[in-house]
Amino acid sequence: MRRIVLLLVVGLAIAGCTAVKPGAGKSEVTLSGKLNPMGMSTFQYGTHLLNTGKQMYALKSSKVDLKAHEGKDVIVKGVKVAGYPVDGGPDFIDVQEISNK
Repeated sequence: MRRIVLLLVVGLAIAGCTAVKPGAGKSEVTLSGKLNPMGMSTFQYGTHLLNTGKQMYALKSSKVDLKAHEGKDVIVKGVKVAGYPVDGGPDFIDVQEISNK
C-alpha cells in the first residue's frame, strides 16, 4: 500500500512539473498610427485610442506616459490584454514602449 501511495505522489509531482517560457500566453504586438485621448465611447476600457488607418485599438499603460504623445503618429509595442475586446469595442493593448514615427 505504501508503495502505491509513493508511486502516486511521485507520478503527480512529475506530471505537475512543466517548463513555462517567459511571456508564454501573451500576445505581443507592434502597432503604428495616430494616438488620441479616449473620448466618449460605447466600451468602458482604455485611456487612449490608436488609429492605424485600418483598425482602432484601446490603449492603457503604467510604464509610459501616453498623454505626452497625444495627437502624434507613434509606434507602440505592447501586449494584448486577455478577455478583450468586449461590448463590440476594439482590442485592448497594454503599452510597454512608445516612440514617435
